[in-house]
Amino acid sequence: MESQNRFPRAVRPLERLSSYISRGLIAASYPLRGIYYFLRHPAYYPLFLGRLLPLSIISFLVYTILFMFAFLPQYAFLAIFHGWSAWINAVVLVLGEGLVIIQGLFEGFFVDECRVDVFDATLLDKDLEGLVAPHRLLFPDAPNSVKKLGKPTSAAVYQPWSLIQIIELIVFLPLNLIPKVGTPAFIIITGARLGTFAHYRWFELRGLTKKERKQEIRSRMWEYTWFGTIAMILELIPILSFFFLLTSTTGAALWTAKLEQRARVPHSSAPIIAPASTPSPAPALQRDSHEHDPDEPPPPYVDNPV
Repeated sequence: MESQNRFPRAVRPLERLSSYISRGLIAASYPLRGIYYFLRHPAYYPLFLGRLLPLSIISFLVYTILFMFAFLPQYAFLAIFHGWSAWINAVVLVLGEGLVIIQGLFEGFFVDECRVDVFDATLLDKDLEGLVAPHRLLFPDAPNSVKKLGKPTSAAVYQPWSLIQIIELIVFLPLNLIPKVGTPAFIIITGARLGTFAHYRWFELRGLTKKERKQEIRSRMWEYTWFGTIAMILELIPILSFFFLLTSTTGAALWTAKLEQRARVPHSSAPIIAPASTPSPAPALQRDSHEHDPDEPPPPYVDNPV
């Protein structure tokens, strides 16, 4: 008996580790799933081409200027401490600086409305109209989910613009000065912060209070960290950063749809068996003709010819 009890206890840490790895990988896959889903749905293309393509061109100019004037001085400084790997840290440092500028100038004011539309359209594709309908007008006869979207009837925010978040980006940028571990630490720390906003719109649609939102985030903090880390890496890619903003939003909506489907599955699928109904006693007039009341006179005799 003791040997049987020891074996499960020895396996529990491995099971816990396996669970963490599995949950992290699944969450990290959603930004990548969002890319595939977005590309497979041409109805979403106008949201990017009409609104964010001009901003992508502006972001390209921002990164071009930064790499022309800021990359070489920072690379020369980092090479003193990092050696041959200094160019990696210098690239991430410049990309982070560009991200701070772009977020401060454009993202909170021009991009958020588009991300709300992408998120809501994906929920409509996943048959979650009941979640979206109370918060915006819908046109059910429209040919696709994007054209079904009308004006929001309540505040519609995907990721609230936050000065604190921009300050955090600036504060954590010097992590890239630390050899080897600095750049991964910068991406994971800022990604963890970014991941906590992945379901802000979902919480808003559900009408959660601030306290309830914090509880939800705390319960999935591990998953949000890895979702945000992959989303952060994609956002650091020049020119395509705005495109990946939309695809990561699509991935967050796909994740939301999965969680909603799980929440709506009944806990028990066993059929409910109704109790057998007790037949009502037959009235006295419908009793079997072969039975008679002992108080009644016997029936008249009939001769059987056989």
